[in-house]
Amino acid sequence: MTTTIERPPAVPAAGGPARPIRRKRDRTSKTENLAGLAMLTPAVLLLALFIFVPAILAFGLAFTNARLISPYPAVFVGLDNFVRLFADAAFFRALLNVAYFAVVVVPLQAGLALVMAILVNKKVRGTTFFRTVYFLPVVTSMVVVSLLWLFMYRQDGLINVIIDRVTFGLVTGPDWLNDTATSMPAIILMSVWQGVGFHMIIWLSGLQTIPADLYEAADLDGVTAWQRFRYITWPGLSATRSLILVTITIQALSLFTQISVMTQGGPLNSTTTVVYEAVESGFAQQETGYASAISLVFFVIVLLISVVQRFLSREKA
Repeated sequence: MTTTIERPPAVPAAGGPARPIRRKRDRTSKTENLAGLAMLTPAVLLLALFIFVPAILAFGLAFTNARLISPYPAVFVGLDNFVRLFADAAFFRALLNVAYFAVVVVPLQAGLALVMAILVNKKVRGTTFFRTVYFLPVVTSMVVVSLLWLFMYRQDGLINVIIDRVTFGLVTGPDWLNDTATSMPAIILMSVWQGVGFHMIIWLSGLQTIPADLYEAADLDGVTAWQRFRYITWPGLSATRSLILVTITIQALSLFTQISVMTQGGPLNSTTTVVYEAVESGFAQQETGYASAISLVFFVIVLLISVVQRFLSREKA
């Protein structure tokens, strides 16, 4: 009888098969990195072409007398454009108008969007329909919205017709966009109506990150609706709140399209803004250097406001 003794399998040398696996992983990682760079390149090129390069050019042109169309080359003039800017009464009126618009729009739009988000966050019938209706103005072009409200604000427009019918002819609606007392409030009303849906969605995303267990525990403790909001909802929206305030503030300070379509800065500069002044100076008056100076000052102002706002709304340890 022959006994067959099986030999144990040979143990591979340490590090033997690991090297091909490691090389394969390295190749896979390099391929993924190249694919990521290939997908990222178009976005980076577009950002460089439309954001970084214009910003650098604007910074350089702000210290020259460059014109949009001129047979003469631009000449370095130092701080002349800034001296002229800070002596321009129209620029300070534009700053005042933008500040007025932002002070009213930021709390009004943020608060209204939060109320709408809380309402559509409830699990009841029809919330999807109302979310769509509230968000519909956001996906509509601002130019189209401005033209629509331009016709509504006319002396014989829809708003004045409604005022006349509701008051049985006792009250006559004003000429909204041609009166210095009502032109900016009219722009504010239209802007809030158009933008509130976007920030409602942001508030809604923040509301849905708050754990439902907290609300269930609050219900067991018998807390009121105001206490639920004050001690659960509002603290849970701290990060969302900072984002909302910064985005609305930047959008408010950048007011332009509504002004360009509806009032062109009038009447009597009551609706002119810093961005509108820059565009008018750069394209209508062809003073590219002066428009660049306005843009540079506006950038610094927005940056400072955003930093201060972010500092004040930060989470305290």
